Amino acid sequence: MTQNLPNQIVLDHFSDLLAIPSPSGYESKVAKLVQQKIADIGFQSEIDPAGNVLVRFPGQDPTLPLTYYASHMDEIGMVVTGIEGDGKLTVERHGGLFPFKIGERPVIVLGDQEDIFGIVSMGSTHSAPGEGSGHSWGSVRINTGLTPSQLQDAGVRVGSPLVPTREGCGPTVFGDPADPLVAAWTFDDKLGCAVLLATLDHIKQSGKMPKGATVIAFTVKEEIGGLGAKALCGRERPEVFIAIDGQPITPNSPLALDGRPATVTKDRLAAYDTQLIQDIIVAAKSAGTEMQTVVLPSASDASLVYAAGLADRVLCFGQVRENSHGYEVARLNVFGNTLNTLLAYMLE
Repeated sequence: MTQNLPNQIVLDHFSDLLAIPSPSGYESKVAKLVQQKIADIGFQSEIDPAGNVLVRFPGQDPTLPLTYYASHMDEIGMVVTGIEGDGKLTVERHGGLFPFKIGERPVIVLGDQEDIFGIVSMGSTHSAPGEGSGHSWGSVRINTGLTPSQLQDAGVRVGSPLVPTREGCGPTVFGDPADPLVAAWTFDDKLGCAVLLATLDHIKQSGKMPKGATVIAFTVKEEIGGLGAKALCGRERPEVFIAIDGQPITPNSPLALDGRPATVTKDRLAAYDTQLIQDIIVAAKSAGTEMQTVVLPSASDASLVYAAGLADRVLCFGQVRENSHGYEVARLNVFGNTLNTLLAYMLE
């Protein structure tokens, strides 16, 4: 691949995926698009009982361990906790979202019969200090302009999810044309899904199969506990599970937004496999980049399945991003560097 082509391939897939709302538990529409893209590339896929989309390869060497490469299709959002007498909705986070990250903006409420439009409302700033601050979910309301009866007709109920409307979600390429940035609500983790789709593109075009038996998995419900990955690994028990997921720049983080991907060495649930970390560092060098390393306070599909005893060895790597769980920013060339690192690890 040329230097710029991998970036564009991943960006194109990401743009298509980002256009479809997919809060945890409501991934079926984006899963349908993923399956269509896989078919267009020229491979067959399946959906398991949990809703994960899977593509299987037998591999060239039967002595190598069965390896799963996974990215999750769900996105953070909100969930309805109550319907007030004037039709406004009370909400709570669905995944790792905070009110200051979402702001006052248009949202889609996914009803059982139809989706409806709403506005996140946090009260007036023309108030006494401490009133109507919008700093907690208790002060957030969703103004739908509809009555409780109309909301019921649309199938809006306690438990209905909400996500930002797709207008303004991006992705937007900006900054220095020679080394641009990309912004979107959010990368997590449709960018990982885009990398896996681009990996399938390369496998088909090159005709080069993975070294060992491989399953490429697009998982569900990661943001609420890695439930799709746990169901998958509980059923199939892979030896190696690798999550392709972005790495956030946290306070005092050593990570740099310079185009290099990053791998987690430890998070709140697990210490990742030392040999896999060393192997992905070597793969990054082979791909013409470097792998940053980081310790994080969060978790991934990989550490969640490992902590549950459902995989023997785990790894998590991907693009570095700012503003995690908000309007995220990454360097465009990290798209291609992440893809090429994965290809070097999987195929070479």
